[in-house]
Amino acid sequence: MNDEVAAIIARLGLEPLPQEGGFFRQIELSKERLPNGRAARSVIWFLLTPEGFSALHRLQTPETWCFSEGDAVEHVQLDPRDGRVRVTRLAVKGDAVTVPGGVWQGAQLAEVERGWARVQCTMEPAWAEEEFELGERNSLAREFPAAAARIAALTR
Repeated sequence: MNDEVAAIIARLGLEPLPQEGGFFRQIELSKERLPNGRAARSVIWFLLTPEGFSALHRLQTPETWCFSEGDAVEHVQLDPRDGRVRVTRLAVKGDAVTVPGGVWQGAQLAEVERGWARVQCTMEPAWAEEEFELGERNSLAREFPAAAARIAALTR
């Protein structure tokens, strides 16, 4: 980890994100509640580094990634509904991608110049740990053989 990354983590109060990788901090949790008691919305800052990529995972709730600053990000979606692989480059402040619920997703730095990128991730309804499923390399490679190299890069 370079000095700039360490300073950003300290300044923003980020913590390691278990399983997925990277560093995060929740910056908003809606006070509004759904009938089941779940918060209506959550927002996090997420910091990617060369070692701290977002490992392939899926959620049952849609998630929007919005680029804030740093190196360009390559965001990958593997859609089990149609078998498609989608790759989105997030490089300019405001670039965004929304991942439908149930779609595998992961991200890494597209190129390493500064050694980090910060994005903002929003979920409506709010993130719930029980919805998180970490991708398994061999299983995903069987389901999406054309994306085997990307899968290898985005799994631990």
